[in-house]
Amino acid sequence: MVNANQAIPNITDIEKAYSLIEKHIHRTPVLTSRSINSILGCSIFFKCENFQSVGAFKFRGATHAILRLEPQEAERGVITHSSGNHAAALALAASQRGIPAYIVMPENAPEIKKKAVAGYGGIITFCLPTQTDREQTMLRIKDETGAAFIHPYDNFNVICGQGTASLELLQQEPNLDVVIAPVGGGGLLSGTSTYVKGKHQHVKVLGAEPKNADDAYRSLRDHTIYPSEKPQTIADGLLTSLSPLTYSIINKYCDGILTVSEQSIADAMRMVWERMKIIIEPSAAVPVAAIMENPATFQGKRVGVIISGGNVDLSHLPWQG
Repeated sequence: MVNANQAIPNITDIEKAYSLIEKHIHRTPVLTSRSINSILGCSIFFKCENFQSVGAFKFRGATHAILRLEPQEAERGVITHSSGNHAAALALAASQRGIPAYIVMPENAPEIKKKAVAGYGGIITFCLPTQTDREQTMLRIKDETGAAFIHPYDNFNVICGQGTASLELLQQEPNLDVVIAPVGGGGLLSGTSTYVKGKHQHVKVLGAEPKNADDAYRSLRDHTIYPSEKPQTIADGLLTSLSPLTYSIINKYCDGILTVSEQSIADAMRMVWERMKIIIEPSAAVPVAAIMENPATFQGKRVGVIISGGNVDLSHLPWQG
């Protein structure tokens, strides 16, 4: 399903990406919680990308993609369409290279993410909250500026950058049975599954997705890419559908996708806040919710969880009435 001219990343590509971006990113900690381990019946190692620059793993992929641009490409700046973390990541990474970042955001994006993008120097254009409007607005500005389009996940260099979170995780905690990550467009899960399977074929790699936005689960089940149509979930970072590139990678390397309820996402998010005293966003709680809902799958296992981000609108928490 992937374009014949579009390469699939491998473990060496991710290792090269890490050597390029290592000095620009945070080496995020791996945290554990005895109380959560006791509650869920397994040993969980949380790779805390909520402590990454811009509060999300997205900074890895954005930084790698921007550093790979040739000087003549970079000078015209970069452009993307994104509702949040990728937009902030691209804006910050662009500012660090000294180039402009044009960001197309749906007008209903969370306020915290709008403020973050502006704070990092992104040049924002708002659009209607549909995929068509996002793409058409982006193309118009791209034509006007000549900026290089950096897709949030359908991009070889972005995927390689996202895979460096798993590279660090396996350096920090090499003896895992399972690694689980959230899946929206699939950039993180693509990079995660590519690296983990390239390093340790026996380690199971799972994706986690809201039941109310289960297009990736259905896509792998039926061997076709389903669009994400009007998803209604608090996990606002997991609203997009797979691309041909991410589908091909996940279909090759991933051992399955678990879907979870909205209540479980809220419960998992609150449990991590209360037990670990760290802030994670709803999308980051989805893998924890998958462990809660599938105890037999994880019982007694050593589980690496990619905590994808911690950008939360504190005035609209899911457990508030």
